[in-house]
Amino acid sequence: MINWTIEETVAVISINNPPLNASNHAVRAGIVKALLEIEAKKDIKGVVLTGVGAHFVAGSDIKEFGAPLAEPQMPDVIAAIENFHSPVVAAIRGACLGGGYELSLGCDYRLASIDAVFGLPEVSLGIVPGAGGTQKLPRLTGIPKALELIIGAKRVNAHEAVKLGMIDGVVEGDLMKEAFVYAQAGHTKRRVIDLSAPVLDTGEANPIRDKALKRARNRPAAKRSAELIYQSAKVGIVEGLAQERATFQDIRISPEAFALRHVFFAERSASKFISDEKPINIQRISVIGGGTMGAGIAYAMLKSGCIIDLIERDIEASKAAKNRVFGLLTNEAKRGFVSTRAVADIKKRFCVHDNVQAVSGSDMVIEAVFEDMDVKKSLIDSIMPHVSNDTIIATNTSYLDVDEMAKAVLNPSRFIGLHFFSPAHRMSLLEIVRGKETSDQTIVSAFRLARKLGKQPVLASNAYGFIGNRIYAAYRRHAEYALQDGAPLVAIDSAMTDFGMAMGPFEVADMSGLDIAWRMRQSIGKKEGQRYVDIADRLCEEGRFGRKTGAGYYKYEDGKKVQDLHVDDMIVASQKDVSITSKTLSAKHITDRLLGAIVIEAIQLLSEGIAQKSDDIDVALIHGYGFPRWTGGPLYWASQLPKESLVEILESVQSAEQKSLPLNTIIKLIGALS
Repeated sequence: MINWTIEETVAVISINNPPLNASNHAVRAGIVKALLEIEAKKDIKGVVLTGVGAHFVAGSDIKEFGAPLAEPQMPDVIAAIENFHSPVVAAIRGACLGGGYELSLGCDYRLASIDAVFGLPEVSLGIVPGAGGTQKLPRLTGIPKALELIIGAKRVNAHEAVKLGMIDGVVEGDLMKEAFVYAQAGHTKRRVIDLSAPVLDTGEANPIRDKALKRARNRPAAKRSAELIYQSAKVGIVEGLAQERATFQDIRISPEAFALRHVFFAERSASKFISDEKPINIQRISVIGGGTMGAGIAYAMLKSGCIIDLIERDIEASKAAKNRVFGLLTNEAKRGFVSTRAVADIKKRFCVHDNVQAVSGSDMVIEAVFEDMDVKKSLIDSIMPHVSNDTIIATNTSYLDVDEMAKAVLNPSRFIGLHFFSPAHRMSLLEIVRGKETSDQTIVSAFRLARKLGKQPVLASNAYGFIGNRIYAAYRRHAEYALQDGAPLVAIDSAMTDFGMAMGPFEVADMSGLDIAWRMRQSIGKKEGQRYVDIADRLCEEGRFGRKTGAGYYKYEDGKKVQDLHVDDMIVASQKDVSITSKTLSAKHITDRLLGAIVIEAIQLLSEGIAQKSDDIDVALIHGYGFPRWTGGPLYWASQLPKESLVEILESVQSAEQKSLPLNTIIKLIGALS
C-alpha cells in the first residue's frame, strides 16, 4: 500500500489504499518502513507525502478500533515524520480527515488542491482525536476555533483551512509539482510540536465550548475532547499528547463508541443496492404539488444541481409555490448556506407551471399532493399522456399503497415510492419504496439520486407506513396507552427525551399536527382486537390540532409549551369510559414500554420482508425520527441488553396491548436480534 521513489533530491511517498486511502496497519507500517529506507539515502533535501487517486487519507480504518491496535500506531508514524532529518511536505487532495489530518499535522508543510476537505470528525464516532489533533490544532487555529471544529466534527474546504492556519497553501495548478518544488527548496524543519502552547482565554473560550457541547448533546467524547483542548494550553506538548492518547485508548472501546461505529457501517450498508443495472441519469425533474412538502422537495433537488419544473393546479397556486421555494432559498442565503452565485444558478434552473403538460421531457416526475389515494391516482393518470415510457414516476406518499397507485401507470416498472421527510430540504432520511413491479434499474436510479441529494436512503417494500411510519405508529400508540394508564403527559415526553429522543411523542404530535393522524384513523377505522385510545380524537373534536391551532396535547402561549388542565380532564374521562384505574408508571417503565414497542414492530417488519435488514431500521429511526445515534439505533440497542431484561421489556409491551405473547414467541423475537 506504500510506494516510494526518488526524483533528483526529493523522495515521494505514495499511499495507495483505495478507495479512500484509509490508514490501517499496513499503511502505517509502510510509511515508517519507507522513511527508514529513505533515511539511508544521501542528499535527500525533502520528502513529499501524498495519496494515490482522489484522496490524501480519509481517516483511520475504524474496523481496527474495536480490538488492540497493532504496532506501529499512528503516533509512532507521526513521530517518525517529525524526527526525519529533512522537511516533509504533505500534498493533499480530496479528503484529509481524522487520522489523515493528524498525519498531515506531523508534516512540516501542508499544501492542498482546491478540492481538499479537512476536519477531525472523531467525536461523531464516539471517540476523541488520538494522534495529536487536540494538542496541535489549537496551536494553529487557537482554542476557540479548535473547539468548534473538533466538538462539532466540522469539515472545512481548502480555502477556509488556509484562513484558519490549518494548512499552508492552496494550489490551483499541479499540486505534486508545487509540493516537489517546496520539498526541494531546502526549507528547514517546521514541526507543529515546536510551536508555543495556545493561549487560553476562558472568557472567550467557555461560551464557545458550552455552545458546541450543547449541540453535541454533551456526549462523553465531546466533553473529553473539550478537556483535552483546554489541556493544550496548560501542559507541555509531550504530556498533552500522552493524555490525549490515553483518553483515545480508553474511549474507543466504550459501549457508545461501539454503537456509533455500528451506525457508521449501517449507514453505508443502507446506502447500497446491489444490481448489475446501470442507473438512469436523472437531471430534469417535475414536482407536482407546491405545498410545504413539494416546495421542500423542489428546493432540495435544485440545490443538488437538477433542473426543476414545479407544477400546481392554477396560476395563483403556482405563484404561491414559487414564493415558498424562493423563501427557502432566501433564508438559506441569509444564513450563508448558499452563495450569491448559487442563488442565481438555482433561479435559472427553476420554473413553475399551472398545467401537468409541463412534465413532458422530464427524467422523473414526483407527485407530492394531498394524501388521498383517489387524488393521487387521478393525478398520475392525467400525466401519463405527457411522459415517455422510460420516465420514472415517483410518489411521496407517507402511508398509502404504492402498488395500488402503480395501477395508474403505463409502465409500473418505472414507478417507485420516494418518501421524503419534512422539512424535505433538511431532513436526511429518504425511504425508497419498492413496489411489486418496480425494476432494479428504477431502484438503482433512485439510490443514485438520493446520494446526489445528500440524503440517507433506506429501501423498504410496499406496506402501510413502510418502515419508519409503521414503527413510529406503534411507538405513538404505546405512548397513548401509557397516558391512559396514568402516566402524566409531561412524564412520558420527559422519559423519552431523557433517553435521548430529540422530542417527546406528544411534543412531536403537536408539532406535526393531530389532524393528519386523525383523518388517517377515520379512513382505516379501528383495528380488530387492538386496544384503542381515544384521547387524541377528543382533542381533534375540539379543534385542538397542535401548535398550528395554539392547542393540542399542550397549550401554546407566545410559542411556548404550557400544560393544560383541560387535557387532564379529557384523560380522566377516557379512563372512565374504558374502566381503567390510573396507576403510577416509573420513567424506566415508560421508556421500556415505548422502546419495546419499537423493537417488536421492527422485528415484525423484518420477518415480513418490509425491511431488508436490521441496519436499515436502525438508520431509518436515527435519521428520520430522532432516535439517539449514540445508542446504535433501536435494534442494536436491544441486542446489547441482557436477555432477561429484554424478555421483561417485551412482556410489558404485550401487557399494555392487553394481550400476551407466549414465552417461546418472545424468545424467538429475541433470537431474531442476533
